[in-house]
Amino acid sequence: MAEKRRLAPEDLYKLVFVSDPQISPDGKKIAFVRSHIDEKSKEYRSNIYVVPAGGGEARQFTSGPKSDTSPRWSPDGTKLAFVSDRGSERQIYVMPVGGGEAMQVTKMRYGAGNPVWSPDGTKIAFSASIDLEDKPEDYEKPLDAKAKEAREKKRKEEPTLVTRLRVKADGAMGLINANRRNHIFTIDSEGKGPAVHVTPGKYDSGNPVWSPCGKYIAFTSNRMPDPDYEPWFSDIWVVGAEGGEPRKITKSEGPSGSPRWTPDGKFIIYGGHKMEHGGPTFSRLWKIPVEGGEPVSLTPDFDQSLGGRCAGDSKLGGGNNGPTLSPDGKTIFFLSSSHGRSSLYSVSVQGGMPEPVFGGDREIYAFTMDDSGKTLAMAVSTPTAPGEVFSAVLETKEEKVLTTANKELLEQVYIVSPETVPYKASDGLPEYGWIMKPVGFKEGVKYPAVLEIHGGPHSMYGFGFFFEFQLLCNRGYAVIYTNPRGSEGFGQDFVKAVNGHYGEMDYDDILTWTDAALKHTGWIDEKRIGVTGGSYGGFMTNWIVGHTDRYAAAVTQRSISNWTSFHGVSDIGYTFLDRELLIDAFKDFEKAWKFSPIAYVENVKTPLLIIHSEQDMRCPIEQGEQFYVALKKLKREVEMARFPGSNHELSRSGKPVLRVARLNQILRWFDKYIPKNAGDYEPALN
Repeated sequence: MAEKRRLAPEDLYKLVFVSDPQISPDGKKIAFVRSHIDEKSKEYRSNIYVVPAGGGEARQFTSGPKSDTSPRWSPDGTKLAFVSDRGSERQIYVMPVGGGEAMQVTKMRYGAGNPVWSPDGTKIAFSASIDLEDKPEDYEKPLDAKAKEAREKKRKEEPTLVTRLRVKADGAMGLINANRRNHIFTIDSEGKGPAVHVTPGKYDSGNPVWSPCGKYIAFTSNRMPDPDYEPWFSDIWVVGAEGGEPRKITKSEGPSGSPRWTPDGKFIIYGGHKMEHGGPTFSRLWKIPVEGGEPVSLTPDFDQSLGGRCAGDSKLGGGNNGPTLSPDGKTIFFLSSSHGRSSLYSVSVQGGMPEPVFGGDREIYAFTMDDSGKTLAMAVSTPTAPGEVFSAVLETKEEKVLTTANKELLEQVYIVSPETVPYKASDGLPEYGWIMKPVGFKEGVKYPAVLEIHGGPHSMYGFGFFFEFQLLCNRGYAVIYTNPRGSEGFGQDFVKAVNGHYGEMDYDDILTWTDAALKHTGWIDEKRIGVTGGSYGGFMTNWIVGHTDRYAAAVTQRSISNWTSFHGVSDIGYTFLDRELLIDAFKDFEKAWKFSPIAYVENVKTPLLIIHSEQDMRCPIEQGEQFYVALKKLKREVEMARFPGSNHELSRSGKPVLRVARLNQILRWFDKYIPKNAGDYEPALN
């Protein structure tokens, strides 16, 4: 075996990302998306692979030049539908599993996605963006060169008239096109004839799911009088598969999503909540009659939220993490997060206390079930390995690892396993964090460390893979991290504790954890600890340096510095202060300022690097600019790294070259202000 080497930022280019495992109806094969970074272009490439569920070599199924995603088996298992951008727009294709050419099924003007087969396999429902100014007969006609040129000319030479409250979105990299809507269509699975417009009108609609009889489609939509003013609401609707007037099933009491029909077609299972605790209210499973009636909570006493909540920087693409019914309709399977673990649970369709099915110190972030209800496909990550595809047998609990996507890289470099360390918060609440030793660790030597703070705040550090953490360990730093008040995975009271109290017990938990890590190890140098975090973690980094000088250096990323301006510039700002800080931005100005890190900027003595994306619409770059200008005027040690063409997702799915540049900036700053001592770092370690 070759000697190991230290992980470098450029090794990010060698990572392989596995997502969206889809098991075939007969349970014998699993299709999944394998993404990587092209060696020459340094851009993401995604293709679909198929692997035997019992084990064997994964076979490349598609070979599109850029992105092939969203594999979906036909009901008879003979074909795969998928989404590809091999043309000018992302469209849906169908390809025989046994081999042959991919057939383009959709020809939507602005692309199509989210294919869902009808029960008999003759049709595919899908989502597509439409422009309200286009004529319906033009939805399937591409824009000609002249029309594209005219639209581009208008965009560059005419002002954009804004009339809506919600005018921008982070993923949109700028202003939202006020005329665009996401609608649901159906089309013949062989591409014959035009697409059927199922949900026309002024509202967005998504997540189509066929009824067992194939006559109806359930979907989600926010059709409040003005969705911009109540963006957190959504309902489950049912409409005929050929279109018509949709019927609302749920009661507009909060967010409702991920609808699933029971096999008899009489009920819909879904996830949602009634906003009892505001924004951080845990989603629960519900059952509601399709013909009308009151929803029944199936998990009223389950003090965990639905879905995977683990933070990470090595997942690209998605997959099913919503509820799935067993073929007999008696059991619901779903993902939920607790104490750093993202696990698969089950509960009776009649309700009760969910039970873990597949768990452990790891992150299950997607799963599907075959038609027999006996075999599962799962995407699984651990602290020492990015995601891989697993198969699992429900009856025996036998699991098989089917892919080794990152085997070559993991065998070349040092990988550190975290230690879980319990501690008590200052108010006596039991908590725990994780400590990762620096590569080359030796007893009797004092080492520098970096404290990492996750975003959200309603997210969770846990047992998933973090390239950034491994990189810091390979650079000679210990990495310490915890889940402060406000984090997911520790119950409803814990997650809502930060609401209206930002910078209080969450800040205290983080400092208490730092003390606990120092005491537990005895080898972390308290004078050489850095701190970094992004989004909420950036807010907290800013808050920390304005309230204590204990950290030697700080890197704040995609941060918040001033809530009074955040309210009007963030894509979620106009609701965030109400839901999270529990204040009216216009009436409680003094309180908003009190919660703002910039109010304490004169206290900052810690050398600070500000990392921000130019096109971040979630935490706009003016938040970083305000903190930078204030610190510069005070002649403090501060620099700002501005990342072009990037949004809030830079660290997770941003342009690869800029992701690497970001990691290099973090290392540069900590290396500069947290000096290495003789004996605690050997660059050429083997």
